[in-house]
Amino acid sequence: MEIPVGVSNRHVHLKKEDLNILFGENYQLTKYKDLTQPGEFASNEFVTLEGSKGVIEHVRVLGPVRNYTQVEVSKTDSYKLGVNPKVKMSGDLDDSEVITLIGPKGKITTNGCILAARHIHITEEELKSNNLKLNYSYKIKVKNEKETILGSVFLKTGNSYLELHLDTDDANAYLLKSGDKVELIIDEE
Repeated sequence: MEIPVGVSNRHVHLKKEDLNILFGENYQLTKYKDLTQPGEFASNEFVTLEGSKGVIEHVRVLGPVRNYTQVEVSKTDSYKLGVNPKVKMSGDLDDSEVITLIGPKGKITTNGCILAARHIHITEEELKSNNLKLNYSYKIKVKNEKETILGSVFLKTGNSYLELHLDTDDANAYLLKSGDKVELIIDEE
């Protein structure tokens, strides 16, 4: 099964309370552009990430606001910041790394810094028609000059699109860019 790639750079999702601290009371995110995920967008707003060893400025906030604050970085970013986030699925913030976010009106220190697990957004119909399972680790085959098999790829449903999300470290290591195609390996059981 062929899957398009979406490369995910470092970014931040904010809950309303944290948005208000960082940008001011009753602040509303403004849309820069829509993302592939229906209803989600890259905003015009940015924060600075601060860890024990350094900072990364100009990190984009994605919208809309969520019911949790989450910071997604790459392993390369984590070295610069001096943090040690775990590989996790979005929204799984138990035992996640603590980081400081600095906005134009304030700053917060929060848990929620993760390395996003490789995952495929898939529709319920594609899940059923291909006899795929949630909570199962799949593999993908990269078919280019750095051909390889990547494991630990999980599925997420509830979406109306099909896309593999990789962080910039994975994408760069295997010469992938958004829009490239990879092959989902479906084991015959």
